[in-house]
Amino acid sequence: MIGDGKTLKIIFFGDMVGKPGRHAVRDFLAENNYENHFVIANVENASHGFGLTEKNYNELSEYGIDCMTSGNHIWDKRDILNFIDNAEKLIRPINYPQSVTAGKGSKIFEFNGIKIGVINVLGRVFMNLVDSQWEIVKAEIERIKEITPIVIIDFHAEATAEKICFAKYCSALGCSAFFGTHTHVQTADESIINNMGYITDAGFCGAEDSVIGMDYNTSLNRFLTSIPERYDVADSSSSQINAVKVEIDINTGYAVAIKRIFCSSNKVEKERSQ
Repeated sequence: MIGDGKTLKIIFFGDMVGKPGRHAVRDFLAENNYENHFVIANVENASHGFGLTEKNYNELSEYGIDCMTSGNHIWDKRDILNFIDNAEKLIRPINYPQSVTAGKGSKIFEFNGIKIGVINVLGRVFMNLVDSQWEIVKAEIERIKEITPIVIIDFHAEATAEKICFAKYCSALGCSAFFGTHTHVQTADESIINNMGYITDAGFCGAEDSVIGMDYNTSLNRFLTSIPERYDVADSSSSQINAVKVEIDINTGYAVAIKRIFCSSNKVEKERSQ
């Protein structure tokens, strides 16, 4: 099917780490005009670096974020179970065991009259063991595509090979955009695979002078001593934004453009378009 040229613009923010990440996204959205974009952000590290509080969920909603995805740290804050079922913008990984009934692994959002399916998924390589994602996500993509041709995936995973292989699998099923998250280092492989916008890792939003958003000294001590030490969110004079913009044909669900964003607090932006 050939589209009529009408497109949906999406901006996806990589893992948001603590207050520096929240405020970096807040300022970026305030200083740039993204009112006509559907805004998605991974928020599993948004509250003090681990998990999400209800206070921060409400704060992020006010910034203009339309959809919040998560990952393996979604349960780290105790109050998550008190509000996740009422948090309309928040989804958690779909492939937790069926016995996990709190929250939803996918939702269909409506933006400017366009229905958008979003699925959150956890990888299994070098990660906590969850249910196999392959058949679960296949069935969910097929279900969503009965409602809308636009399907977005946040795949929260460690291994690059797993991300690439799963992305190709999802592209063959008609996925529109696939964003890898979790490793906090933005990759330079944004591309369109089988009409699907793709990046192995969207990166992170947070303190620029850090170890993937965390304080250098506490990170160093963990490596030097092998003794578990609580990570602290880095306190840096500058922050970074890692994000990806994708444009999708609203009739076919095909990605027609993708652009990677790396922006530091000194307003130097490095982008590559395809």
